Amino acid sequence: MAEEWLSRRARDAESAVPGGFDLSDCVREPIHLLGGVQSHGTLLAVEADGGVVDTAAANTLAVLGFPAEDLVGAHVTAVLSEEDWTDACRSVAEEGETSALQVEAGPVGAPRRFDLSLHRSGPLVVLEFEPREEGLEFRFTGFYQGVRRALARLRSTVDVVDGCRAAVREIRALTGYDRVVAYRFDGPEGPGEVLAEDVTDAWEPWLGLWFPATDIPPQARRLYEENWIRVIGDVDDSTVGLVPPVRAGTGTPLDLSGAALRTVSGFHLEYLRNIGVRSSMSVSVMREGRLWGLIACHGAAPFHPAPEVRAACELFGAAFSLQLAAIEERERADALAGAAGRAASVAELLDADVEMSLPPHGGAVRDLVGADSAVLVRGARSVATGAPVPAALVTELRRRAGGMTPGTVWATDRLGELMADEDIHVPELDGGQAGVLLVRLTSPGDFLAWFRAERPTPRMWATDPATPVRVGPRGERLTPRGSSEVFRSVMRGRSLPWRPREQAAAAELGRMLTRLVLRHAEELAALNEELRMSNLDLDSFAHAAAHDLKEPLRGISNAATFTMEDAGAALDPTSVRRLLTIRRLAGRMDELLNSLLHYARLGQAGLRRVTVDLDEAVDAALEVAGPRLAEERVRVVRDTPLPHVEADPTRLYEILVNLLVNAAKYAAERPDRMVSIGVEEVPAECGGGADAGTAGTRPGRTERAVVVRDNGIGIPPELQADVFDLFRRLHGPAEHGGGTGVGLAVVKRIVERHGGRLWLESEPGSGTAFYFTLGEPPVPSGAGESG
Repeated sequence: MAEEWLSRRARDAESAVPGGFDLSDCVREPIHLLGGVQSHGTLLAVEADGGVVDTAAANTLAVLGFPAEDLVGAHVTAVLSEEDWTDACRSVAEEGETSALQVEAGPVGAPRRFDLSLHRSGPLVVLEFEPREEGLEFRFTGFYQGVRRALARLRSTVDVVDGCRAAVREIRALTGYDRVVAYRFDGPEGPGEVLAEDVTDAWEPWLGLWFPATDIPPQARRLYEENWIRVIGDVDDSTVGLVPPVRAGTGTPLDLSGAALRTVSGFHLEYLRNIGVRSSMSVSVMREGRLWGLIACHGAAPFHPAPEVRAACELFGAAFSLQLAAIEERERADALAGAAGRAASVAELLDADVEMSLPPHGGAVRDLVGADSAVLVRGARSVATGAPVPAALVTELRRRAGGMTPGTVWATDRLGELMADEDIHVPELDGGQAGVLLVRLTSPGDFLAWFRAERPTPRMWATDPATPVRVGPRGERLTPRGSSEVFRSVMRGRSLPWRPREQAAAAELGRMLTRLVLRHAEELAALNEELRMSNLDLDSFAHAAAHDLKEPLRGISNAATFTMEDAGAALDPTSVRRLLTIRRLAGRMDELLNSLLHYARLGQAGLRRVTVDLDEAVDAALEVAGPRLAEERVRVVRDTPLPHVEADPTRLYEILVNLLVNAAKYAAERPDRMVSIGVEEVPAECGGGADAGTAGTRPGRTERAVVVRDNGIGIPPELQADVFDLFRRLHGPAEHGGGTGVGLAVVKRIVERHGGRLWLESEPGSGTAFYFTLGEPPVPSGAGESG
């Protein structure tokens, strides 16, 4: 764990230190279990239920007048009155509660006044005694007014930096430390930057300096989140041990996570000595339950702030955290106020087909948040504008968006670091996109994302970030800097951070796009329903018209036939010719009505989709089309073996018969007449219908198409779009074997019913290739569910 948290640079630096110093020791050190307290006070851990002392600091004889060995196992009222013990238990009845009292403690007849800090830790009440110096009685009125004025000045701050300036000024006035800085972390595990400082003239300033993340390891940050304040009275203090050193019930030292007197890591004491600090106090600054930063106080001499001063600073830290939250909320509200208008002006440029309208207006979409590029992903389609975005990055963001709630925003200005932490490698990122602002759209995996390129940023470090570990002048390690020494470096791999106003604009545009797409989907659904009803009406009309017209048509044909039979000898040649024309046209009309009736039935009949052996389907089709092909001397060639397909076998038979007969009809005057049947992998479509030969395709995806290819007369380019129309013939009724012009229209309709597409490739004089797919088979009800 420690090795994972440390940067590679930090690990390399520690290996160069004489003696082989291991910086990960700092990270692994259990600083809440160091088994000691600072010597200016003492400590008792007492069982809450029975009042028996479980653990005592080794200096209780000097501070309280009783040896630690005598106190352990005795009742706490040996040093503390029954009334004070009752008050202590009442004030920290629950786990994690803290309190403070002023008490008298010690031997009978010689008690001393103490500031008693207490907190609950599991079954124990931890009592910390700090002697109250004579003449330092607490003056509530003046102190309260000072704290109140400090909090009022803090509330008047308008931005984060202004708040930090007020905080360091007021904390220094309350405490008298030589230096007070406000220190913000760059992320939960990142380095820290000094945003504000109030310092004595004798000390060099730190304002604007950065300190490595290794200065405050993870376990220290966790304790800062649990305790608002941490005081070190004297870095040269002799730590006082505990009696017993290890608790019998746990096998570990007493947990001092909540103790104000807790001793300090030797690494940290060494650190403070090397920067010339004798005493320190740290106040946590929290944001949404996480450590945002610290107010760090340093003194040139030993200093033990009184409990009321510590309490005031703790209160100030909590108030400062709330003020930061209020400032950020105000900034977010201001951002939202302007975001709607800016996003609306961009949304107006986009119509219902967002993918098609994005590229022409890509500049406005990018400018909305100051991005270099943008990508919209919906379903299997993605549209980009601006600088190229790696396909692997789009795939990774699709995965991330799938786990987000619709409408939420995710942003980072350090994409490379983030992906490296998650062990995701996108080679194209090197020197490319460094920042991402993403808003999740309605469907899982759909998103709109903006990207920013890397922006190298100079930083001034209080220590050389390449060598965070060095041997100090007294032989100690962790020397953070030398006098007046500032190290300059350039931070790489990050973009400009995304400001609240930009994130608000992104969220607003995402919301508007979602509303636009949903409205379009509703309109499209309504139109589809209207179209479905219209198609049903047309099918019903065509079926009824074809069926009802056939009877009078048969009457006309029969009347012409009977007239010629009954009065044929008396009719002149012109009348006979006219009667024959009536009968021929009636026959032609009957063929057309039969074709129309068949076409209408295709729209009403259901599909019986099963697995079909394509070889068997071709054999069946050749039983009908074979004689016609043989008559026209057209040789049949097929791939062997042909695969299985999912289709309605009767309808697939009709497709093949019509396409094979079509090849016989339009054979060219050449000796090597041929028609072939095969299967090819073609680019998958991303839209269009049955004649979607010009529809877009999905890059990298393919689907299987059946191909019927001939070397016949071919089709001119300007007529290719017409061949699938109902009753559309490109030649006269008597040319190329006649026909009604319904065959290819029937093929198109059957393919559409299967959810596939039909298109052709042709060149006059060289032949025609008809391609058709059969769509995806329907998912059976309950598929994918576990039993």
